[in-house]
Amino acid sequence: MANQLSKNIETLAESIQWFGQGSVKIQYSGKTIYIDPFSLKESDQADVIFITHPHFDHYSEDDIKKIVTPETVIFCPAELAESISRLGIVQVYGVSPGFKTRWNGINIEAVPAYNIIKTDKHPKDKGWVGFILTLGHVSIYHAGDTERIPEMKSINCDIILIPLGQTYTMNTVDEAVNAVLDTKASIAIPIHFGMYEGKIEDSELFKRKLAGKVDVIIPKVV
Repeated sequence: MANQLSKNIETLAESIQWFGQGSVKIQYSGKTIYIDPFSLKESDQADVIFITHPHFDHYSEDDIKKIVTPETVIFCPAELAESISRLGIVQVYGVSPGFKTRWNGINIEAVPAYNIIKTDKHPKDKGWVGFILTLGHVSIYHAGDTERIPEMKSINCDIILIPLGQTYTMNTVDEAVNAVLDTKASIAIPIHFGMYEGKIEDSELFKRKLAGKVDVIIPKVV
């Protein structure tokens, strides 16, 4: 059973597509899941979309329009619910840290995402979020735009999608490494580097620092 779970975790992690910044696509049990769709090159049909916060590279109406259908469900910070509804999307749910629900067999939890040092970038009082999605027996934590915050010590996940920074999110690669260790993830996927902050070399350093502790998959932009 444990070997099968490890295999499921690895298979799901390797299938995650990254479009740059925090934008990812996950396929699970026939469902198409997007988180912070941005810089999408092709149209698609999303079953559910998660938005972590309002910054342009995470909340992009143009990219949402490329993948939304009349059946698409969107979970977003409460402050965005009205704007998204004006796009003609009916099933919009505003969330804040602590929100939990179950949708089509997927457990959804919104958790805090904020800066402790660079407080002008992602202030805690905004109530912006990361998401923990439990797909079958595999939990994926998309940390959103955040530094290493105390709440991470209370999060347990199998796969973590973690921003490397170090201009708007994490302050150092070491901070990102420690955030991964806080969550006891078995696989870490660095994101939010190579476009507006951070370098490809940072992801390689991140992988070296976690060697022997956590498997790291360095994604390529699709």
